[in-house]
Amino acid sequence: MQNADATFGVYVHWPFCLSKCPYCDFNSHVRHAAIDEPRFLRGFQTEIASTAARAPGRAVASIFLGGGTPSLMQPETVGTILDTIAKHWTVPSDVEVTLEANPTSVEATRFRGYRAAGVNRVSLGVQALDDASLRELGRLHTAQEALDAIAIARKSFDRYSFDLIYARPRQTPQQWESELKRAIGEAAEHLSLYQLTIEPETPFHALHKAGKLVIPDDDTGRALYDLTQEICGNAGLPAYEVSNHARAGAQCRHNLVYWRAHEYAGIGPGAHGRLDIDGRRHAVMTEKRPETWLMRVESLGHGTITDELLTAEERADEFLLMGLRLAEGIDPARYQALSGRPLDPDRIANLTAIGFVECGGDGCLRVTPAGFPVLDAVVADLAA
Repeated sequence: MQNADATFGVYVHWPFCLSKCPYCDFNSHVRHAAIDEPRFLRGFQTEIASTAARAPGRAVASIFLGGGTPSLMQPETVGTILDTIAKHWTVPSDVEVTLEANPTSVEATRFRGYRAAGVNRVSLGVQALDDASLRELGRLHTAQEALDAIAIARKSFDRYSFDLIYARPRQTPQQWESELKRAIGEAAEHLSLYQLTIEPETPFHALHKAGKLVIPDDDTGRALYDLTQEICGNAGLPAYEVSNHARAGAQCRHNLVYWRAHEYAGIGPGAHGRLDIDGRRHAVMTEKRPETWLMRVESLGHGTITDELLTAEERADEFLLMGLRLAEGIDPARYQALSGRPLDPDRIANLTAIGFVECGGDGCLRVTPAGFPVLDAVVADLAA
């Protein structure tokens, strides 16, 4: 069971990509002109310093370089970012440092450079092991390039992970089973497996609305989800979170910072943070537009555009929403300490009776395998 001890993570957002994928609603931007990487680096250094001044004395458990495509950064840039974090906070020798990479930007020499800079874990955006699907998803790499990138990651890092998207157009359970088993054969310790969702204001949303993009219906989607759990569980990669699977002890520590509702700094364009200042939790977000963020940082010392104090109830609800995504569940006593009130025992009893939640011998409340497909409804019921 997780504890409520202080754990602190740092997220750094590199917002640029070579192209924008049609399903993506992340804060990513394509620039056809050269990006002034040294200037953005100075912006990151400035924002790290100003954030550390607000939240001093932290020991950093994890650092995550996300995007966008952080593997478009020079290894020297990554090294300077990591050095700057270590200058302003305490960074223990066993810190987890993850860098997201796309197979198109993976080169052995560059990966060796990231390793020398201090990165010790890489997360590859593979998304599919089928060329036709990759084209449909707007990816710039082939399945073979993805496999080559995984091989480079395997040689360069002790820890690596990659993402796949399933419930793709026309995908059958038989096709997914074959692809997933192939992926498990390539995976060392961790896989992130996401069902394709149609996000508002994306090209896929417009195509779907026009009937030009048909994804599996709910029954097929559920069958694909159930198959995913079965195959990964049998292979020793059970889900520790709704979409993330890992061998024992190989969970992504940085993501656990989020899901356990701990404290983290968000650095860079569009980054979110949760900072504890004077006993109150602040929800912080920076300017999304990269060049506007940079100008704000250069003039103000930070790119923050929202800084809201969370109420006790908001903080408890966030803990519930995030924590119940985890197979380990949540400690109801921590919920009560945050909110000032216990979870409703009648609601817990009702959800237990229909098999959606259970209380373990460790005192944790967790969602059952039957409850995870309807997780949003379970959380809404408990939070009501």
